[in-house]
Amino acid sequence: MTRQIALLRGINVGGHNSFPKAKQRELAESLGFEDVSVLLQTGNIVFADPGTPPQETARVLHERIAADLGLTVPVLVRTRDELAAAIAANPFPQAVPEPRSLHVTFLSAVPADTSRLDALDLDAFAPDQYRLIGRELYLWCPDGIGRSKLAAAVSRAPLGVTATARNWNTVTKLLDLADA
Repeated sequence: MTRQIALLRGINVGGHNSFPKAKQRELAESLGFEDVSVLLQTGNIVFADPGTPPQETARVLHERIAADLGLTVPVLVRTRDELAAAIAANPFPQAVPEPRSLHVTFLSAVPADTSRLDALDLDAFAPDQYRLIGRELYLWCPDGIGRSKLAAAVSRAPLGVTATARNWNTVTKLLDLADA
């Protein structure tokens, strides 16, 4: 069995797209996933799967959420090894002691056009920084993401792919769950 992590975008945020943890677990189990764990209320489901490709798992979850709940929820899936590789690729190891200052935006694919992101003048946003590595965009905001002008600018740079972000604390806890 392969461990997979489903990342649902926009679940239980600001009173929208209500999808409680218990229902997330029930839905995953009803699809035949085993050893299901849900981290937080925001759409982080860890489970064992017999080897379904992650993109297929994402499609099935997306369709089932729409059918059962009437919600249009983007779903990204990473295998345990893909998540571990994303953690190992962290370009900001100095941020690890302050996990809330570091965010990973998971992308559905490597963006074909990063010109608007590349055009950002990083010096104007210091000390905040970002790095795009494959299908992950790392954002380090030492003074917090809430007031970060870089975070706002990065979120406005269209990449043409589905994206969902998690803070470093959540990312590492997801790997711990996948390894449990």
